[in-house]
Amino acid sequence: MNSSIVQLLASKKLNDDNYAAWKSNLNTILVVDLRFVLTEECPQTPASNDNRTSRKAYDRWAKANEKACVYILASMIDVPAKKQEPLATAKEIMMH
Repeated sequence: MNSSIVQLLASKKLNDDNYAAWKSNLNTILVVDLRFVLTEECPQTPASNDNRTSRKAYDRWAKANEKACVYILASMIDVPAKKQEPLATAKEIMMH
């Protein structure tokens, strides 16, 4: 995570009364290359005999989802972040 992203995440942590500003800030951070995990479903887990393209699409989505989850949880104060940890995708966290 580069320092400018860390500063943005730290400056607008989610609390009881800033959801709109927090979500806007997070969307700005994610739009660079991660926001698709909020709008696209996870590709099906490829079987061992699937082609390289299927594996690549799945791996790209999984890596971006993991990164987005870290960004989202890092931008929350501790209590809400702990409640969201069991959720598997960035989309689930944002919808919860």
